Amino acid sequence: MIFLGIVILLALWAVGLYNGLVRLRNAFRNAFAQIDVQLQRRFDLIPNLVETAKGYLRHERETLEAVIAARSAAVGGLAAAKAQPGDPGAMGELAATQGALNGALGRLLAVAEAYPDLKANQNMMQLTEELTSTENKVAFARQAYNDAVMAYNNRREVFPSNIVAGMFGFAPAALLEIPADKAEVREAPKVQF
Repeated sequence: MIFLGIVILLALWAVGLYNGLVRLRNAFRNAFAQIDVQLQRRFDLIPNLVETAKGYLRHERETLEAVIAARSAAVGGLAAAKAQPGDPGAMGELAATQGALNGALGRLLAVAEAYPDLKANQNMMQLTEELTSTENKVAFARQAYNDAVMAYNNRREVFPSNIVAGMFGFAPAALLEIPADKAEVREAPKVQF
């Protein structure tokens, strides 16, 4: 009876650890879903921004094409990350494509500074305000995701949870980090007119 009681307690303890790991894994996946929502909003704003700027920036075709290409690459990076949230390769690809998009948007907005009529355009002002707001929401969502990943990884790595995590294949999750060697990527696009 005592042996059976100990076995039952150990089984309940293991189930509790397993369920805790599942909750934390779901929490970081949900946090990534919030990043997905904000990035999708950002991607939806970019074509409107480009269309508004097209009429004024006829001579800046390369800049507009670079923004469109970077947006397409960033959408692809997001799709890869959505398929495997927390996967180091997918998170690296997402960070790289977002960095390229930030650079392209920064160049577009810097070029737009040279066109006073564009700066005064109501649609352009509204779009840049929405883009700034979205950039802030992306930053907050990324912070929440990284916090959830840290909590999951901590639980996964500490004893005795690491035993249950190893037995059931709970893989480490990757943070969504901006590469430190690209200073221009760390800065949000400047959208002040």
